[in-house]
Amino acid sequence: MQTSGAEAHFFVGLVGTAEAVPFPKPFLSTRLKPRLSQETFSSERVNPRPLRHSFRRSVLKTSILIGVISDTHSLLRSEAVAALRGSEHIIHAGDVGDPEILNELAKIAPLTAIRGNIDKGKWARKLPETEVVEVGGIQIYVLHDLSQLDLKPEAAGFQAVIYGHSHVPKNEIRGGVLYFNPGSAGPKRFKLPISVGKLSIADGKINSELITITD
Repeated sequence: MQTSGAEAHFFVGLVGTAEAVPFPKPFLSTRLKPRLSQETFSSERVNPRPLRHSFRRSVLKTSILIGVISDTHSLLRSEAVAALRGSEHIIHAGDVGDPEILNELAKIAPLTAIRGNIDKGKWARKLPETEVVEVGGIQIYVLHDLSQLDLKPEAAGFQAVIYGHSHVPKNEIRGGVLYFNPGSAGPKRFKLPISVGKLSIADGKINSELITITD
């Protein structure tokens, strides 16, 4: 995959035990805490210690748009890029396949990415296996394979779990927690659709949407 001369950035964060966050918090900041570094993605570098994402904004905003993509498997479709444009943050739930995909997505919006089971090598070790993203008082837990979930999201204070792996789009509420799989945006698999997702966060609530690129 070829990239333009523009320098792209993405962020990697450390998962820890989630602290209870009073909400609703009707604001978000796209500027991360000072301790979080911002760097160009390179297959030759390994991030020594990823950190958790936390967002706050001083200006009130009615809603925050988060793009969600997974299982690209080295293929970033132009339709997926178009569907994610306008997002204020993007989450990739693993099985990236090609590190250049992260650079391309990071040109659209700040990016959170995790490692999937097919992601190997130095560039993949830069990515954590799980991630926590806090947006406007909403805490989101990100992992690749839902069967590897080793905590109770509702007890840990999470309002959403984002995952991939199965290539099957899912958008459901269980125990008051949103479980969201955007499906696969990569190569066609069996009769499953090609899809991405979007989350809209406002007033401490999450609205989720699956977007089918092709059946």
